[in-house]
Amino acid sequence: MKILCPVDGSEFSQWAIEAVGALGRNALSAVTLLHVADTRHLKPVGAPHVATYRGAKAALDKSGEDILRRAAGHAEVALSQSAVRPRTAVCTLLLHGSPASTIARRAAQERSDLIVLGTRGLSDIKGFLLGSIARQVASLAACPVLVVKQPMKQLRRVVLAVDDSKHSRKAARFLRAGLLPEDVTVTIFSSVESPLTELADSHVSESDREILVRPAVERAERVVADMREDFLKEGYATFTDIQQNHVVGHIMKLAEDGLTDLLVVGARGLSNQERLQLGSVSESLLRHAPCSILIVRGARA
Repeated sequence: MKILCPVDGSEFSQWAIEAVGALGRNALSAVTLLHVADTRHLKPVGAPHVATYRGAKAALDKSGEDILRRAAGHAEVALSQSAVRPRTAVCTLLLHGSPASTIARRAAQERSDLIVLGTRGLSDIKGFLLGSIARQVASLAACPVLVVKQPMKQLRRVVLAVDDSKHSRKAARFLRAGLLPEDVTVTIFSSVESPLTELADSHVSESDREILVRPAVERAERVVADMREDFLKEGYATFTDIQQNHVVGHIMKLAEDGLTDLLVVGARGLSNQERLQLGSVSESLLRHAPCSILIVRGARA
């Protein structure tokens, strides 16, 4: 598995590097540490200013090289503490441009299997409302994106939120492709939505409501049971949880218990017109979940 890990010298970048070291022993073949120098506002405006422009760009490059050198040192430590180091090649790369679009484009060029980047978590209110780099990358990237919202030196408990879709099945396959350490516990969660509106629901008896919802419950039970069997075959301790209605609310409760290290959801591949639309489950969880989140889109697993 090839991982692209953008870094900017912040504490959150270090979280991302530590998270890479916490992944499964068979997951990593190569890690690219990428720093994007944001040169969008550096434009020469005439001969007298060329020297100023070059000096500013050189300063950005030097800062970027320092950031990458420190990040490489952090990566050496993180990977030396995991079982993956003997097989994992680490390289650094300095690019220029808009950070989010440059990260997504480089991931496509390298055919990266996963992007891992850190963010401020729930404190990044302004960023999430206006478009943080993490949120933009999660929207633009064609491959899975792991957004690290808190320190994750070890990966102990994972919640996989699923429905009866190819995107959920792809997310499950991606996790089983060597991404998880052997001692992780996986909870496969699904939420069944009622076919009734709230108004109609108030006029239906409990017994009739159960009859109407039962087919959806049975589908969810089959989905999580099949996925659980697949994870058990790989040796993972696996549990299931099925709730009714309010899918985001139920997932948030699981994520807020303080024990969940990683929340995983599958997402459909979005067209250019759809990429920045709000309101999807993955978008809501990316905004509000307190734990780290892996959004699986376009995985080759």
